[in-house]
Amino acid sequence: MTDIRHYIGNADEFPILRQWDFFNHAGVAPVSHACAEALRRFAGQAEGSVYLQSNWYVDIEKLRASTAKLINAHRDEIAFVKNTSEGISIVANGIEWQWGDRIISTAVEYPANIYPWMEVARARGAKLVLVPEQTDENGRRHVPLARILEAASDPQAKVVSISHVEFASGQRHDLARIGEFCRANDKLFCVDAIQSVGVLPVDVEEMKIDFLSADGHKWLMGPEGAGIFYCRRSLIERTRPVMVGWMNVIDAQEYGNYDYTLRSDAGRFECGSHNVAGLMGLKASLELLGGVGTGKVAQRIRDLTDRLVDGLLAKGYHVVSPRDKWQWSAIVSFTCKDPTQHEPIFKMLRKDHKTEIALREGRLRVSPHFYNTDEQIDRLLNRLPEE
Repeated sequence: MTDIRHYIGNADEFPILRQWDFFNHAGVAPVSHACAEALRRFAGQAEGSVYLQSNWYVDIEKLRASTAKLINAHRDEIAFVKNTSEGISIVANGIEWQWGDRIISTAVEYPANIYPWMEVARARGAKLVLVPEQTDENGRRHVPLARILEAASDPQAKVVSISHVEFASGQRHDLARIGEFCRANDKLFCVDAIQSVGVLPVDVEEMKIDFLSADGHKWLMGPEGAGIFYCRRSLIERTRPVMVGWMNVIDAQEYGNYDYTLRSDAGRFECGSHNVAGLMGLKASLELLGGVGTGKVAQRIRDLTDRLVDGLLAKGYHVVSPRDKWQWSAIVSFTCKDPTQHEPIFKMLRKDHKTEIALREGRLRVSPHFYNTDEQIDRLLNRLPEE
């Protein structure tokens, strides 16, 4: 294991630190030096010797194993996808539907976890039920667990599909409670984990998750277009691949007999040649994060976001994101008394101070990673106008 202090503020490991105070890891994260080196190494091999002196597919299988370890799955339950949308679409289009089946989600999901289900509703006669966000007694925005479970109690509810962390509010859902309910009541449980994997503990066994999808370009700090998909072993045979090609079958190298027998592991969801460059970068990223440990990364981010929240409240801003023991995440969203100031503040930070945050759903959003420093948080707070 690597001491987490080695990475905090280390511009050799995270070159973005030399140019930006970057706080938009919930958007598209900068890659580490290790990830960039893996991409450069792939490019050099592809240019000079192509596959003849490489171990790309051996490394991909190592990545499969490390991905499984990260979420407490078996390597046979892991497939590689282009993005979160592809993984969710595998579920939406790969399971059997009956007219009137219901899909339960929230009204504040990122579109990647909405449009695939809207297509199921359009094409299969299912109904998409979206549980709305509410304001709690502290003025924080969240979707109540009780409302999600109430909607999922409908006898026709077939799938509950939810983000582990909501992209705009930063609310972290209690996946263990939802998963326990779904397993006990014969509902399928699908999770969009793009805003949590890598920085918060994700355990598909403990949380009783059936399907999980996440691209690697946010908290995993990998390249865009290289993501992970998990399918619980007992559901693999019951889930048809969305696309079929030469790699879905048991013998991908058999060119003459055309034995169309789908693989019995999650490889059945991989239809063709991989994004090898992207997966080499993702492998390097997972190795870096794995060397620190999710628990230590999560605690560091909790410390940074607590520091941020305290400073925002002191300056008069309203923090939208839940911050209690079970709902906090690496995302902190906040608002001004005058919402028309959000965009000018966002632009001022980027143009005048090379400080990057985000605008989402009428809120300012800050999403630091473990390598960011306390001093960067303080600089951000100093640059924000008093409310």
